[in-house]
Amino acid sequence: MSTDQHTSQAAELDWFKSSYSGTNGGDCVEVAAGRDDVYVRDSKIVGGGPVLRLGRGEWAAFVGLAAG
Repeated sequence: MSTDQHTSQAAELDWFKSSYSGTNGGDCVEVAAGRDDVYVRDSKIVGGGPVLRLGRGEWAAFVGLAAG
């Protein structure tokens, strides 16, 4: 796992906002899937901000624990 600040690869991804994120500026998490990794960022930070990069296996484990 790593955090990348303004990576060019992360800027080229298609980002999707979590369906649990509110429309009133509440908790806003965006996720994008790359070829080998999954990227997570806070959509409230204008202009980007830190990006959390996870391997697909790490992401699957996280989702499995979060859903359980």
